[in-house]
Amino acid sequence: MFIFGVLGIVLNRSNLIIMLMSIELMLLAIAFLFLINSIVIDNLIGEILVLMVLTVAAAESAIGLAILVAYYRVRGTIAVKSLNLLRG
Repeated sequence: MFIFGVLGIVLNRSNLIIMLMSIELMLLAIAFLFLINSIVIDNLIGEILVLMVLTVAAAESAIGLAILVAYYRVRGTIAVKSLNLLRG
């Protein structure tokens, strides 16, 4: 899953929403590995860490989407090529 996330970022550099979804896929893959590892070694701390990682990933996703919506309302596009207009 992590490789699919990296490929999504590398192959789709023009669409910010796909890049954000790819980052979320990479975070989910890491959380899944933590969960499998904590189940195998029977450690509760790993499962708590997975919950924290998923919480942070959800917050990061919500903030990223809010920024994208605000940027779309101002500029009318969310293309990566138009992001150089953010300079003050």
